[in-house]
Amino acid sequence: MTTEDTLKTGTTTIGIKLKDGVILASDQRATMGNLIAHSNVQKVYPLSDNLGMTIAGVVGDAQLMVRFMQSEISIYTMKKGAPMSVSTAATLVGSVIRQGFYLGLIVGGYDRTGGHVYSVDGAGGYIEDEYVSVGSGSMYALGALEATFKPGMTREEGIDVAITALNSARRRDNCTGDGMLVSYIGPDGYESIPADQIKARCAELGFAFPN
Repeated sequence: MTTEDTLKTGTTTIGIKLKDGVILASDQRATMGNLIAHSNVQKVYPLSDNLGMTIAGVVGDAQLMVRFMQSEISIYTMKKGAPMSVSTAATLVGSVIRQGFYLGLIVGGYDRTGGHVYSVDGAGGYIEDEYVSVGSGSMYALGALEATFKPGMTREEGIDVAITALNSARRRDNCTGDGMLVSYIGPDGYESIPADQIKARCAELGFAFPN
């Protein structure tokens, strides 16, 4: 199989730190070279009640990483009797990805110290920041995030900023498009924002929902 034949999430993924939690978001397009292979791909995953991850890269590697992390976090929680912290999850992902996973990931969540987002590269490096973007459309998303992010945002403000950044990326990056996924992780756990709410926010912001 050549590189062109490999199913990839050429993509835009986003993590944003809020006043009380984090936002994780992505588009839903998967590509094989210049071919749009799928238009309804899951790229934002819950890892536990307080942790989530976005995926960019080879789809098979991404799905394996998600299953592994969900299992390891579940075992950790049972043994320790407490949720895994976001920094511990990012450290674990960074260690595992060095085994040969062709991925770029964002790990985000909420723990006793608040909300945190980390970008994790293919060499296992992980860096915490207030907002991050990974994927082929990340340069466009980061431009929008630079202009719209502010510290201490609410859940609703964070959703709007994520949608704005995804809209910027999907308009300029041909590997980004076909829907939006947005999740919020806060004191009450992991929450996937319903598609109808995302579409309503797009309309309110003046963006066409990428369908």
